[in-house]
Amino acid sequence: MNRLTLLTTKECHLCVAAREALDLVAARTGEEWTEVDVADDAAFARDYGDRLPVLLLDGREHGYWDVDVPRLLKDLAAPRA
Repeated sequence: MNRLTLLTTKECHLCVAAREALDLVAARTGEEWTEVDVADDAAFARDYGDRLPVLLLDGREHGYWDVDVPRLLKDLAAPRA
């Protein structure tokens, strides 16, 4: 399972920028990421649908609407709890 999950939906202009940011992070760190369309998951749609895109790190919300690359790089480098 990848540490990074991007919750998105169709026709989301902010999701395009979030994908680009995660591609940059993946290139720097080697961390892979997955994308989940909330239209395919009722629980995600209910919990996150009004704040997309949402980035999950290790299953927990790391941020929404944009990817804070410096913060994400720092958090990925930190030892896991």
